[in-house]
Amino acid sequence: MALRNAILATLLEGEASGYDLSKGFDASVANFWMATPQQLYKELEAMESQGLIAARVVEQDRRPNKRLFSLTEAGLAALREFTTQPAKLTAIRDELLVKVQALDAGDPAAVRTAIAGRLELSRTKLARYDRLRARLLAGRTEDEYFDQVDRVGPYLTLMRGRAFEKENIRWAERALSILEKRSAIGHDARRVGEHASPASSAGH
Repeated sequence: MALRNAILATLLEGEASGYDLSKGFDASVANFWMATPQQLYKELEAMESQGLIAARVVEQDRRPNKRLFSLTEAGLAALREFTTQPAKLTAIRDELLVKVQALDAGDPAAVRTAIAGRLELSRTKLARYDRLRARLLAGRTEDEYFDQVDRVGPYLTLMRGRAFEKENIRWAERALSILEKRSAIGHDARRVGEHASPASSAGH
């Protein structure tokens, strides 16, 4: 259901092929929703059978024909209905944070490497979002942009995506600083079993 709504919202930009949508989900839509190409194509087939989108075939010379999808009135109605429903609360389910939670019983160096990887990924994504932001603003201030454009939704979701990655960067840099300092002074994480309290071991 959620992927369907994300596709409907993306098609507000105009008709697009499955390939175009896949690229969009990897770029602009990635700041609020992720989906694999396989998931997208499967959902497009289902949405077309439900009458939410329509497809037309475009013939191409020297290349396979492609199908362009667009919203139908039923699709627009479904999207309007979706916007009236309460939004579900987002819960964090992050495997990296489970590793961080367990690092005192695990391999601190491996966890630091994982955090550094997340830091690099977030920096890359933020740079991509910044390029998209510059393209949308086209030299205008945000206030000028909001006064001049018809659709503000894409920029508002971009703002949220940028804020999310900025926070990821801030947290990862701080976490690495703490863990590297502990490692430097020989206070790296140790196995939990090495620190069993007298009370917990008295009964054994």
